Amino acid sequence: MGEQPFDPRIRLIINADDFGISHGANRAIIRAHREGILRSASLMVNGDASNNAVMLARENPTLAVGLHLTLVSGKSTLKPSEIIGVVNQRFEFDESPVRAGLRYFFNSDLDAYLKQEIDAQFREFRMAGLELDHVNGHLHFHLHPTIFNHIKRHYQTWGIRALRLTREPLVMNLRLAWGKYFYRISHDFIFDRLALGAQPALQRRGIRHADFTFGLLQSGRMNETYLLRLLENLFPGTFEIYFHPDEEEHAHELEALISPKVTEMIRQRGIELIRYQDL
Repeated sequence: MGEQPFDPRIRLIINADDFGISHGANRAIIRAHREGILRSASLMVNGDASNNAVMLARENPTLAVGLHLTLVSGKSTLKPSEIIGVVNQRFEFDESPVRAGLRYFFNSDLDAYLKQEIDAQFREFRMAGLELDHVNGHLHFHLHPTIFNHIKRHYQTWGIRALRLTREPLVMNLRLAWGKYFYRISHDFIFDRLALGAQPALQRRGIRHADFTFGLLQSGRMNETYLLRLLENLFPGTFEIYFHPDEEEHAHELEALISPKVTEMIRQRGIELIRYQDL
């Protein structure tokens, strides 16, 4: 086979995580979509404001919506008696991603329960009547080996056509931003290996993903200044940049998403804003 022709386009998915976690986050996400560059959001089906998020999604059909699988630091769909050992009596997953990750990996007794909870969250999404644009995970637990094993086995049943591959160029991030070096280097080490392990399975199954995903190494600091630097340095390819906009703690992320400077930078560079369903 001959070489694929060079594609000079820069295609960019702008996504908001935690849709449904609170009314403030929901309002910020819809504003970022209506007034800014946001094209998609990832729904927490058990979030405190998930019903409001579904209503807003129906009112804004141009916003693509995916499933933000929640298996840590959130609430379950199934009752504690149905997924013994996975959540407490208040339907709450473990708040610690390290502790939860180790338990899910080493305690095989939880495996069947985790599969049931994942299935239940997909069922809740379908019951909302929304088209599934993509799948990712709260704190990126969709790439945890135990969780991903279920995803690759049942992707057809769950209708998974696109999934976030959490892989960010560390050298580029270090060049564009400062501080939190241990966090950035350690998270790159972990998720680069998880992504490399998952990518062949996605390719064999025809599950689409972006070339690189930005947001992990700059978590909590996705402001206008950083976003402008990042957009200026993007190279030909398909990328996702994800945010956690709200009206309080992450109001700076909302401001970045509706910034006229950011919109102008995208226009000047000829960046094509897309959704996962457009891949």
